[in-house]
Amino acid sequence: MPISRISVGTPDEARHPDTLRSGLAEFISTLIFVFAGQGSGMAFAKLTEGAANTPAGLVAASIAHAFALFVAVAVGANISGGHVNPAVTFGAFVGGNITLLNGIVYWIAQLLGSVAACALLKFATGGLETAAFACATDVSAWNALVMEIVMTFGLVYTVYATAIDPKKGNIGIIAPLAIGLIVGANILAGGAFDGASMNPAVSFGPAVMSWNWTNHWIYWVGPLIGAGIAGLIYEFIFIGHQEPASADYQRLSA
Repeated sequence: MPISRISVGTPDEARHPDTLRSGLAEFISTLIFVFAGQGSGMAFAKLTEGAANTPAGLVAASIAHAFALFVAVAVGANISGGHVNPAVTFGAFVGGNITLLNGIVYWIAQLLGSVAACALLKFATGGLETAAFACATDVSAWNALVMEIVMTFGLVYTVYATAIDPKKGNIGIIAPLAIGLIVGANILAGGAFDGASMNPAVSFGPAVMSWNWTNHWIYWVGPLIGAGIAGLIYEFIFIGHQEPASADYQRLSA
């Protein structure tokens, strides 16, 4: 059963050079993704004198995030698996594809990469605000929570289908492309309601830089629930226990 593969791991494994290299790759990939995604919103707001919350702004954010995530996943895939998202790492963990301690290394790297990207943006733009994620005025916290659960479920299900499933075959660049596209599509679907995070790291960096933690819990709880459900469903129903997970997302071994 997939649940039997869930493992805490060992401290030596978490300190292994391969794990540390994977953490560094996650830091760099997350920095690339957040810098481009958050920066596109800041640039659009500057060019339109603060009118980023428009249909054009939503499309621009969707395209920027889709392209940036495509690149971020692709450049990290051969080193860390290209998670670029604590929710993806959690989804891989509940399916037994990464140990808990290695997952914590990934989480730390992803969160630091997001904070670093937002700090660089603030410095490079002369102090422009990196705005925290927030719900629209007519959207409750519970509405946003459901939105985050559903969107992240779609994202992590796509990760499993294109990158983790051992039956996926040699589809190469299709995995990062599909992952980028589902995020772009979800931003078009949910961006006007709660910002469409699907990624606790993406929400964490702007929250730190603006020190605005209003409803921040939504952007952790929703993605983690959605990722966990997707990981369990795909592992139990579509992968099972006959074959090992793909090399890109296997547990890192000492």
